[in-house]
Amino acid sequence: MRESLAATLTIFKKDLRSEMRTRYALNALLMFVITTLSIILFSIGNENVSPELLSGVLWIIIFFSTMSGLSRTFVSEEERGTVMTLHLIAKPLSIYFGKLLFNLLLLGGLNIFTVLLYLLFVSGFTVLNYSIFVTTIILGTLGLASGSTIIAAIIAKANTKGTLYPVLSFPILLPLLLTVINATKLSVSGAQFSESFGEFQILISYLVVLTAISFLLFEYIWKE
Repeated sequence: MRESLAATLTIFKKDLRSEMRTRYALNALLMFVITTLSIILFSIGNENVSPELLSGVLWIIIFFSTMSGLSRTFVSEEERGTVMTLHLIAKPLSIYFGKLLFNLLLLGGLNIFTVLLYLLFVSGFTVLNYSIFVTTIILGTLGLASGSTIIAAIIAKANTKGTLYPVLSFPILLPLLLTVINATKLSVSGAQFSESFGEFQILISYLVVLTAISFLLFEYIWKE
C-alpha cells in the first residue's frame, strides 16, 4: 500500500515538474479561457442575456478548455518515449491515480480562474446561492478530471489523437455537463440547497461509476 502511494505521488510530482518546465497544458488552458471569454463578451455586447443561458456558456468554456489542455496526459509519454520507463517503475493503477491527481490540480486551478473571470466580467451572471454553485464546481471538476484522464489513456496510442479526444469525450461527459449546467442554473435562480439534491446525487453517482470503471479498465488499456 505504501509503495503504491509513493509511486502515485512520484508520478504526480514528475508531471508537475514537467508542466512547470514546459507549461504546455497550463498555457493552452489559460489562452483558451481568455480568448473564449473575450469572444463571448464581444458577442454579447450590451445585450441582456439570461443568467440561465450564461450558466451553460460557463460550462462550455470549461469543457472545451479541458479538451485543449488535458488531451496530452498520456500522449506526451508516448512522444517522449517514457512509456516503457513508467511500465518498469510503477504499477498501472499508481500511474492512473498519479495522472488523475495532476489533472485534478490543473483543472481545479483552471476552473477557479475561469469562474473568477466569469463573475468579474460577465455582468449578467449573478450567483444567488453560492453553496449550490461551489458544490457544483467541485463535483464538476472531479468528474471532468476523472473522465478526461481515462479518455486520454484510451486515445494515447491512436493515430488521430488530436481529433479523437473531443469526439470521444463529448458523449461520455455529456451527462455530467447537462447535470452541472442544471445545478448552476439553480444557483443563479436562488433555489434552496435542498432543491439541488437530485443533481448532486447524479453527479456523485456519475463520479463513482466513472472512477470505478477507470479503476477496472486502466490496467488493460495501459498494457495494450
